[in-house]
Amino acid sequence: MVTFLSSRSGGGGSLFSGLIRNQALAEPVQPIALGRVGLPFWASMLVVLPVFVQAPWVREQPFSSCLFGFVLLSVGVITHSIAPSRWKDFGALLVGFSGSWLAGSLFWGWLACHPVLHLPVEAFALPLAITGLQTRWRLGCAFYLASLLGTAFTDLAMALTGVMALWPAVIAASPTEASVLLQDAAAFVLTPSSLLTVSASGIIIFQLVQYCRSRSSLSMASDRGWAVAAAVLFTTLLIDGLFLSLSLLAPELSGLV
Repeated sequence: MVTFLSSRSGGGGSLFSGLIRNQALAEPVQPIALGRVGLPFWASMLVVLPVFVQAPWVREQPFSSCLFGFVLLSVGVITHSIAPSRWKDFGALLVGFSGSWLAGSLFWGWLACHPVLHLPVEAFALPLAITGLQTRWRLGCAFYLASLLGTAFTDLAMALTGVMALWPAVIAASPTEASVLLQDAAAFVLTPSSLLTVSASGIIIFQLVQYCRSRSSLSMASDRGWAVAAAVLFTTLLIDGLFLSLSLLAPELSGLV
């Protein structure tokens, strides 16, 4: 679901184990400024962007939303290749974001009634992302992998709580009916057993955020992959909480109605 307010399972440590070559005596990370803010800020903003832009766009024009994913990819490659040095990292970040955007457009544009396909579609670029961790595109790969990991935890929590079974009905319903169904689904999450599952998922994500931040503090100052991963996972956690709140209080603003 982290694609919309989102769209975003275990083994988080191993997934990111190839991010950066850690050096025991490395100096503490210094923020890399892009304009007046750092790279983790831009990573967080790219997680939030689909909430306000992609969600309404893909409902009306899924094909053009998909095409925009290739525009993002092109801009990212060009920016990383020819832009001033302080913007090269942002170009790499856009490349990773383009993968998440394209996957979200494909799923929500044509496959939204089949929630079991959500994670496989989101993971379409997984082999490339893992391979790219050892290349100049590691920041983009870190963004994509962190986003995918957040999606995996969200989908797993939905499946374990039984909410995923209600997903097709919400998508297929009229706006009025969907609002009621979405509120019912969100209320179901607040039952003791479901709340325990959701809380456990949130705690695990938060622990992964702390792990990534810890690795970031030990990495070279020029290497921001762990910091980007931490920012993406933390923002995903906030977005999931926001989605649950909106589903209960104002389902028409959730992005699914």
